Amino acid sequence: MTNQLSNQTSPYLLQHANNPVNWYPWGIEALERARQEDKPIFLSIGYAACHWCHVMEKESFEDENIAAFLNENFISIKVDREERPDLDHIYMTAVQLLTGSGGWPMSVFLSPDLKPFYGGTYFPPRRSHGLPAFGEILRTINHLWRNERENLLRVSQKLQERLLDEATWQPAASDPFDTHSLTQAVANLENHYDWNAGGWGPAPKFPQPMAIEFLLRQAQRGDKSALKLVTHALQAMQRGGMYDVVGGGFHRYSTDAQWLVPHFEKMLYDNALLARVYLHAWLITGDLSFRQTAEHTLNFVLREMTDPLGGFYSSLDADSEGQEGKFYVWSQAELKALLPDEKKQQILLAVYSISDHGNFEGKIIFQQSQSSYLLADELGISESELREELAKIHITLLKARSARIRPLTDDKVLTAWNAWMLQTFAEAGRYLKRTDYLSAAQKNAHFLLTHLQQEGRLLRSWRHGKANLAAYLEDYAALIIALLELFQSDSDPRWYQSARELFTRMNAEFSDPLGGYFDTDIREIELLVRPKALQDNATPSGNALAMFASLLISQYENLGELSQQVEKVVSSVSYPAVRYPLAFSEWLKSIDYLVGPQTQVALLFPAGSSVANFNETLWSRFRPRLISAISPYPPPQIFPELVKFRSLVQQLPTAYICFGQTCLVPTNDPAEFTRQLNAENSIISD
Repeated sequence: MTNQLSNQTSPYLLQHANNPVNWYPWGIEALERARQEDKPIFLSIGYAACHWCHVMEKESFEDENIAAFLNENFISIKVDREERPDLDHIYMTAVQLLTGSGGWPMSVFLSPDLKPFYGGTYFPPRRSHGLPAFGEILRTINHLWRNERENLLRVSQKLQERLLDEATWQPAASDPFDTHSLTQAVANLENHYDWNAGGWGPAPKFPQPMAIEFLLRQAQRGDKSALKLVTHALQAMQRGGMYDVVGGGFHRYSTDAQWLVPHFEKMLYDNALLARVYLHAWLITGDLSFRQTAEHTLNFVLREMTDPLGGFYSSLDADSEGQEGKFYVWSQAELKALLPDEKKQQILLAVYSISDHGNFEGKIIFQQSQSSYLLADELGISESELREELAKIHITLLKARSARIRPLTDDKVLTAWNAWMLQTFAEAGRYLKRTDYLSAAQKNAHFLLTHLQQEGRLLRSWRHGKANLAAYLEDYAALIIALLELFQSDSDPRWYQSARELFTRMNAEFSDPLGGYFDTDIREIELLVRPKALQDNATPSGNALAMFASLLISQYENLGELSQQVEKVVSSVSYPAVRYPLAFSEWLKSIDYLVGPQTQVALLFPAGSSVANFNETLWSRFRPRLISAISPYPPPQIFPELVKFRSLVQQLPTAYICFGQTCLVPTNDPAEFTRQLNAENSIISD
């Protein structure tokens, strides 16, 4: 038995293709049928790695009686939230307005004209924990639709008005920002920080990589409070639990406040954003554990989440063999059998405080008990020896774990998520001098531009040779930023040219004449509202990304008017961003950039010469407000304005440095280049 999902490419939709529920994908066929038959729509939104999505499928969507009732009285539509973030945003907002909370699986009931009137998340097959039974909900809604429809439509009309209000924001009165604004945002993050366990908020505790990235930029300015927050948070997370110390990579979030028991799914975007902040933290602090965590995470992605063609897969499931986390946990007996050497057992026991009854349902999740420095001292070995011994232990355990039944991989390739990982690999390639990382970035960029672009327009999703769905604002903006980052690591003009073309397309198809951008392009139909989200969620806001992409383009092309337009939009968001930084961290990045100093570096070289000495200085530290372009002389036409109309000094490799509108004397002396570039520090302190 199959329903209408059997021809889809999304692994999440295909997981439901054999349900007795007559599922449809979102599209004209399902929506037209709802209108013709005058039936309410049951909209179920989830994703492949979602544990409770699997639970609700087994309990309810595989139940013949529930399926029969749905098929007779509703039009049932299944949506992969990762492929359709627009639908997810619209109806998640509705559920939050209705219930005060949200999550997945999301269950929403709509009128045939797409207006929501009731919703929630997971519903059990029988009443439990204060939740009504799913079958009861279906019968009640069916009764109300047939007999008291006016009440439902009144609710749906009010919800639509609220959704329209949210989607029609426009830049209003400006709120000026300066270095004090950045300091205030840091203070607000500090006021809500958990100094006991690290991170923000109670359980469940999320990693907040965008907030950490903002703090790193303030630490680079010399803000000691920001540096203290960053190091505490990153150390807490990398101890293990949410972080997979054996195989690398981060799970989605911690179910407890101590980062011990994760929600075991692994998402590409988390690992892209977190690997980047650990990389930046190493550049600022020199803490080798941060570099190790970044590399361990990127190695995991190359090993387990990379398609042979170069794309990066979306996620690994939380479940295997029907149990959440089974792939990742250990028993005491397993560990003793795998590590018969007494020294290794002693180290493992000391580092992870392993007890006979475990720390998770009788099993063991690895979490380091204290700092490596203190542990090494207790064991009577050096910190470097401890790291070496632990690495050997982890290799043994990873080999053993690899023989287990793996969680399912959601192997679709999503443009924005890939762009975030592309950016991280591009940066790691140059900062860590890892040619394999740079190669992964180059291959991924080629893949995205080849397989997820048709006639200049981006597509959202690719799987098994088939790309579909129009891309969203976040896809365009994230890829523009990533390609510009790759252009700084590898000066192939294709990356810059593609970024400029995508920027032109983004402005043509997503711009709102009132200011900012819509999340969907001008061709998107069959939506209740055209969403225009401001706040970050688990991933950055599309509008915030678009503003940052615009800032970078304005710097490369010397477009002062564009920079002013961005500043107007950013200033209209600065008031909530400074006061609620966890919700607006990506906007704070643009505020930080606009406060400056903005540094532009142009390197020109004659044929056959090298700029290696200049690059050594350029990428020796974290310089978050710097853009660079390295060009042969004379610069090709498709290179940015930044390198044009400049010449060589004495026919040697020549560097030009500008801080904002002030440019220094060009130099071909690497030592002088270092001195000039480090002058940025005095400008920051001023």
